[in-house]
Amino acid sequence: MEKKVILLTGASGGLGRELARLLKDEFRMALHYNKGEKELEENADCYYFQADLRQESEIQEMIKKVILHFGQIDILINNAGVSHSAMTWKTESEAWKNTLAINLDAPFYLAKAVIPHLRERKGGSIINISSVVAQTGYIGTSAYAASKAGLIGLTKSLSKELAHFQINANVLALGYFNTGMIEEVPENQLDDIVNQIPMNRLGEPNLIASTIKWLSSDEGAYVTGQTINLNGGLYS
Repeated sequence: MEKKVILLTGASGGLGRELARLLKDEFRMALHYNKGEKELEENADCYYFQADLRQESEIQEMIKKVILHFGQIDILINNAGVSHSAMTWKTESEAWKNTLAINLDAPFYLAKAVIPHLRERKGGSIINISSVVAQTGYIGTSAYAASKAGLIGLTKSLSKELAHFQINANVLALGYFNTGMIEEVPENQLDDIVNQIPMNRLGEPNLIASTIKWLSSDEGAYVTGQTINLNGGLYS
């Protein structure tokens, strides 16, 4: 059976890099990056595509290049994200706009660009990566939390629009994992975070990859419109 094609955004960042590594043996991987490094060796089944996700025209061009290279896209994973830490009254307008541009506008434009192709193929999956912070809020994360909460709303609307075409749309609301943005947290603050997690540990990226594999399989094809919480008990 021919491997499905995943388009993974933010594939040069911490979590994206780990997901690319964990998924590449079971899928053909179209890996988006902007300014980061290409971590994996390129071959016929694994290839990098550059785009500034703040520009809709570059997103559209990237989708065309991915389809030209692989002949198809089966799964879109909107993983690319940025975080900005500041109290609301200290958040600069540009920081707010940039956070929403990457975390919310880009997934909208990516979905908009790939949906016609998925409809032609009569099926597919859109998986958006959100955060437990969207559900609970957290001091100094108003821009990040708002963008990730918006992503949950976007996903629910997409699921209603696309179910008739056998395209599912789900969102993974992630807690704190042992990769990605957590690497920037000071050690003393990290201890405080871990102590707040009922399971008293960080999650591992293979859990996220396993969930993506399931949602992309025939067994997960009937699941749509869901916010799947992977957070060690932080929110339920």
